[in-house]
Amino acid sequence: MKTPTISKEISWLAFNDRVLQEAADPNVPLIERLKFLGIFSSNLDEFFRVRVATLKRLSRLGKQARSIIGQEPAKVLNQIHEQVLNQQAVFERLYDKILKELAKHKIFILNEQELNPAQAKFVLDYFRREVRANLVPIMIDQIETFPTLKDNTLYLATKLIKSSAPEKFKYVLIRVPTSVLPRFVILPKSGGMESLILLDDVIRLGLVDIFAAWQYDRYEAYTIKLTRDAELEFDDDFSESLMKKVSKGLSQRKKGDPVRFVFDAGIPGDFLKFLVRKMNLDTSEGNFIPGGRYHNFRDFINFPAIGAKRLRYKPMPPLPHPAIKPDTSIFKTLNQQDVLLHYPYQRFEHVIDLLREAAIDPKVSSIKITIYRLAKKSRIINALITAAQNGKSVTVVMELQARFDEKANIYWSNKLQEGGVRVIHGTPNYKVHCKLILITRKSKRKTTYYASIGTGNFNEITARIYTDHALLTSDPRLTKEVISIFDFLENKYQLQSFRHLWVSPFNSRQKINKLITQEIKNVQAGKEAYILIKMNNLTDPKLINKLYKASQAGVKIRMVVRGMFTLLPGKKKLSENIEAISIVDKFLEHTRFFIFCNDGDEKYFLTSADWMPRNLDRRVEVTCPIYDPEIRQQLRKYIDVQLSDTVKARELTDQLDNCYVPQTGRKKIRTQVVLYNWFKEMAKTADWWDGRPQLPADEEPAHFEFEDRMPEVTPDILPAPDVPAAGPPAAK
Repeated sequence: MKTPTISKEISWLAFNDRVLQEAADPNVPLIERLKFLGIFSSNLDEFFRVRVATLKRLSRLGKQARSIIGQEPAKVLNQIHEQVLNQQAVFERLYDKILKELAKHKIFILNEQELNPAQAKFVLDYFRREVRANLVPIMIDQIETFPTLKDNTLYLATKLIKSSAPEKFKYVLIRVPTSVLPRFVILPKSGGMESLILLDDVIRLGLVDIFAAWQYDRYEAYTIKLTRDAELEFDDDFSESLMKKVSKGLSQRKKGDPVRFVFDAGIPGDFLKFLVRKMNLDTSEGNFIPGGRYHNFRDFINFPAIGAKRLRYKPMPPLPHPAIKPDTSIFKTLNQQDVLLHYPYQRFEHVIDLLREAAIDPKVSSIKITIYRLAKKSRIINALITAAQNGKSVTVVMELQARFDEKANIYWSNKLQEGGVRVIHGTPNYKVHCKLILITRKSKRKTTYYASIGTGNFNEITARIYTDHALLTSDPRLTKEVISIFDFLENKYQLQSFRHLWVSPFNSRQKINKLITQEIKNVQAGKEAYILIKMNNLTDPKLINKLYKASQAGVKIRMVVRGMFTLLPGKKKLSENIEAISIVDKFLEHTRFFIFCNDGDEKYFLTSADWMPRNLDRRVEVTCPIYDPEIRQQLRKYIDVQLSDTVKARELTDQLDNCYVPQTGRKKIRTQVVLYNWFKEMAKTADWWDGRPQLPADEEPAHFEFEDRMPEVTPDILPAPDVPAAGPPAAK
């Protein structure tokens, strides 16, 4: 019998709808609402490049596709198209509303027709000085072969007209050079007003400067964008290295099949037909998305810091961990206790400091690390190269197939090898997604191993905006098995045995099944039984079916799932003991852990893996048990707070309506504010801390300015210790 589930793709669109809710929320600072529109747009770009592209590939398989995904790809694609059009309409209305609200604060986004004479002169001067040299106009009605449009790149489809002979028009294509110029140009202040113009409109204003010599005096310019299939394909040529295969795949990606054509809905029908014919696009595939005047709203994530401070989140700087003292060796601390870092509430710099200390410590002989995504200016890389130059043996397992980071990871691989670091690239069959560091430190008496086992990437930028956890430990039960994982990765995937850690693709699924089965046995024996789950995505049909069985037996299951969630919660005789929420707020909820009741002796696990087939069966992932009682209490408090959220939590249901958790009779609890305040109180227990958390001087916080100013919730915020424990779900 087929497991009842929701489509993964439709569930993902429901997640992006929650992002759109943040843009609509009047309690979110106004500039941040604009940024959420950018996040929504960026998410949708990737959705089409990956999920829609995959469905289109599957649709070519005919009946075989239904057995793979459980339904007809064409049917799902139609549902996607309908839902995306609805979301696009909401998006356009929200953008117009936000513009009006910005105007109330004397902030204006002007187009080329709205400039006063002084502004127009300023913009034309900017165009001539900075923009014109970066433009390559292509006369598309004069060439036989239409140029290949770059993936997710803005173009102005332009019509040149002579008033004296309007029938003798010309069509021109101009790429908007956002890769080399900023999307926003801030105009000089005037009369207490702050204004800016988009690069698209700077070019529109400058068209006369380009084409006036040919007596064209009227111009129409419409934004278009093509999204392409971003999946990399590898052949079976074993003579080529993985790096060469990935590099070749990146070249092929530039010419991937079109999966979405976005265009200004105001474009004349004859011009649109001309473009469609020239690009040889199939209009029957449901990938045509009419939009507004502007596309690539992902650029709005980096909207300029203009206007009053109250229109943006105040900085919410990461706090120090009280156990890690600035004047004490981190190794000495880890000899005495395990440390759990909570990002972005606490400093990711502690991990960098650990690597820096290892790089110069004469007793450290080796450092090993797995890398999936890195910051553009990575201090992790600097620490590893420093270690190698100091004579340490440094090994990096670099995942070249981290989607959309392949080019960056090839670059970093070369840099590391130039610096004397040994780099391992793995195989095309398994992505290495686990987050591990292993440091070997030798003294006269013994060798001690130190490990970091985490849920998030070693990326100092995303560590400021993604919630994640990293366990720093010298516990030999764990470090010895981290050694085995690196042995496995370094020795061409020879199978190892693990007693404490779970390692995909080998034993994770079996371990999860075993723990769920135990909860079922406990509840059948009349004992208390529950499972608490925090993760990004839950889509694995086999585990969903197992959770249904647990619910039917009476096991209470409560979940916090950020993104894709294909389980049907709250269904009588199927899942009535399962409740799930999703939290979308200023930080991206990214951490993953779960707790099993285990007859009152709770078991805690931290993991890099979501419960998806790819994470359990086709990736190298690590799940780590938490043995330290104090850290267990921290994780329990963490999920108790999340499950008590009454401000940013949405109920996950089969209706995909994203209704907020009811507040009736309950205090307002905003998870991320409560947690930050809790960790701030924890940091105050360190007698060496001056109470002034600051971002490192070499980082640029402008794009990630978060605020603890929440006037609608602050008066009613509960301190973390008063949040009720999340045992069995409350009765509905």
